[in-house]
Amino acid sequence: MRNPWIETPLIESAALSKTAGCKVFLKLELLQPSGSFKSRGVGFLILHSRLDPENDGKQLHFYIASGGNAGLAAVLAARDIGCPCTVVVPHSTKPAMVTKLRAIGATDVLQHGSNWFEADTYLRQNFIDNQDQQPDAAQRKNIHLPPFDHPKVWEGAATMVEEIARQLPPLEESTSDAFPADAIVCSVGGGGLFNGVVEGLETCLQSWKMAAGKDVYVVAAETEGAHSLAHSIRHGSLQSLPAITSQATSLGALRVAPRTLQYAQAPPAGVKVVSAVGSDADAAHGVVRLADEHRLQVELACGISVQVATAETLRELVPDLKPQSRVVVVVCGGSNVTAETIAEYRQKLNGGWT
Repeated sequence: MRNPWIETPLIESAALSKTAGCKVFLKLELLQPSGSFKSRGVGFLILHSRLDPENDGKQLHFYIASGGNAGLAAVLAARDIGCPCTVVVPHSTKPAMVTKLRAIGATDVLQHGSNWFEADTYLRQNFIDNQDQQPDAAQRKNIHLPPFDHPKVWEGAATMVEEIARQLPPLEESTSDAFPADAIVCSVGGGGLFNGVVEGLETCLQSWKMAAGKDVYVVAAETEGAHSLAHSIRHGSLQSLPAITSQATSLGALRVAPRTLQYAQAPPAGVKVVSAVGSDADAAHGVVRLADEHRLQVELACGISVQVATAETLRELVPDLKPQSRVVVVVCGGSNVTAETIAEYRQKLNGGWT
């Protein structure tokens, strides 16, 4: 069975590099089959489940709660291996996303609850819990797909780091045994992408026997109102936001995965984690900039990483950046965006949105 994700391009952005004062590279995860990085993590988990000997000979039905992007990745990956997939979305999910999920082959799209947590609770209670008591349990199995809090999801997301290391131009000879980037900027919702980046870096630094030197920074970007990681960091313990108030709903996890906070507080050797929080308007600036400079359309959840990578605060977060320093932005994508949406952001920004 082929992988349900692809190796995506890595390009240098001359325009963003000029703004940032260092070399900015874009890892184009919006080109994944589902339109976002979710194809890696969710796809990896589905592939692993299908190949698990415990599931051999069983009819598998995958279930995922999602605001949209993880659901798209799950439906496409399940379809590739000939399995049905049902998606449960909260009522905040836009009708266009529900239509898209059905159009690409979702077995069913159910709406429940006001946020992802309520949708996921409904899914588990109705389709996963107590299924062993069903009369056809020996032949059929419903599999719950956590969109971000699962080791296999992180393992799938980590595959992009090895690609980044191979795709970046070679370093000068004197530093050729170091990781070829100074920082990776990624958006954080529940933490699946962030965990994958951290674990991917750890694997590269260990397996490639890279020399000890400067830490590789991981900049965890969030929007105010969906800043569940920054909220937990400030409290020094795992905490839930009272509600999601950001328009970047793809970042809408009330609480990050426990491992995400652990990595933020005590990352592996050679990795340093810093947190960055911006406004929805900051994220919109990133979306518009990416559309103008590279003709790429992404959600607010992705735009915040673009904006953080080119903002003045980057030099505060990642000290000693020089013109030759390299910053990689994970353009994580997102399918809940249109040209009309971006035009609305532009109009609001011109009107003073801050």
